[in-house]
Amino acid sequence: MKLTVIGGGGVRSLFLAKSIAQQSSKLGITQLVFMDNDAEKLKVYGTLARHVSQMLDPALEFVLTENPVEAVRDADYVITTIRVGGDHMRVRDERIALAHNVLGQETTGAAGVSFAMRSIPALASYCELIRAHAKPTVKVFNFTNPAGVVSQALHDMGYDFTYGICDAPSGMLHQFADLYGVDASRLEGECYGLNHLSYFSSIKLDGREIVPELIESDEVYQKTDMHFFEKDLVRAHRSILNEYLYYFYYRERAVENIQKAGQTRGELIEEVNRKMTAELSAIDIDDDFDTALKTYEKWYGVREDAYMANETGMKREKPWSFDVFSPDAGGYAGVALRYINLVQTGTEGTMILCAPNNGAIPTLEDDDVVEITCDISAASCKPHRFDITDIPASNLELIRRVKYYERLAARGIVNRSRADIVECLTMHPLVNSYSLACDLADKYIALNKDYIDGWH
Repeated sequence: MKLTVIGGGGVRSLFLAKSIAQQSSKLGITQLVFMDNDAEKLKVYGTLARHVSQMLDPALEFVLTENPVEAVRDADYVITTIRVGGDHMRVRDERIALAHNVLGQETTGAAGVSFAMRSIPALASYCELIRAHAKPTVKVFNFTNPAGVVSQALHDMGYDFTYGICDAPSGMLHQFADLYGVDASRLEGECYGLNHLSYFSSIKLDGREIVPELIESDEVYQKTDMHFFEKDLVRAHRSILNEYLYYFYYRERAVENIQKAGQTRGELIEEVNRKMTAELSAIDIDDDFDTALKTYEKWYGVREDAYMANETGMKREKPWSFDVFSPDAGGYAGVALRYINLVQTGTEGTMILCAPNNGAIPTLEDDDVVEITCDISAASCKPHRFDITDIPASNLELIRRVKYYERLAARGIVNRSRADIVECLTMHPLVNSYSLACDLADKYIALNKDYIDGWH
């Protein structure tokens, strides 16, 4: 079996290589291809990933390439994780929004539509290559942000072999498993919503419902990503909240904290990645992998320690390290690998994916892409259905409003419609202004003129 990663020169390539190589033998993966169009990053982070892969499974054929056709030729599965325009375009996306005192976070904020203007055309080109050269049964798992808008656009364009994936919901379940001192396989979660805007209505440990006790547990608000929220808020929503809901429920705090910090998340990432890449480029990774790994740990730890810190005023206290041989929770690769495992073994199981709604969340359209718990088998992907009485009205209203934004953003980018971009930003709850939407739309269209044109 051939698994290809498009964007294999990203700084998270080590995580992908570890996740895949730890399960490659069990899943029958014989060839792993990391492709990137950035030669320097592929040489640095792809080489690190290759070493990790070879340490874990020397029999796994590991290939680095800049050739996208060769990368996807005869592929059984493809993971896409690309950043078109690099880190500096993210900085510009965020700063344009913040100049209007609007949140610029790249998935939930206004900057997401700008990032999507670059992501969607590039991914559509890759999907055409995949359709032409990969196996007819190929499945594509997209981790490229903003995953909600991107997944909607790819579905609308007819690329029904694609699924959006995110590690936030599964990561939350792993945190609760750690809290209870059990393996995450003993937890089952019922999740509904959108990417970076989802809720757990139910989490069961060995079949026992634990959401009420999680909501009331002080420890949950100290040791998990629920520490971004106040208990009264969570009680009111009768659900476990995706960490990115912080940006919706604490909008003015997030913007104020970022403005006070004087540095956006994108600016921090750009600085850290630049310094890390420069230092790693000076090391012969093939000859001195240990030194390279220590350098990587140092700089990536800076990234992790600052995760959502400027936006929330809270810093992570747990030191970050990378252990090649420790058991792997999987991250976003783990989501893809779980799907592969279920299909390859012919078993049925559940997992959380971005997939067409098909009546699962009431009042949404069937072809709306949602983030939801699905039943997976070799033959189908069926989202779990939720009764309207099971979803608090305020949760559903926020989902509907942001889905409206996602639907129009996807349509506007695919059709190059400025009117749709203005409308989607006008209705976005973190913009909520026609005049702001017009200005943001024009600035983002101008910013991305080298990546997408033909607007009308």
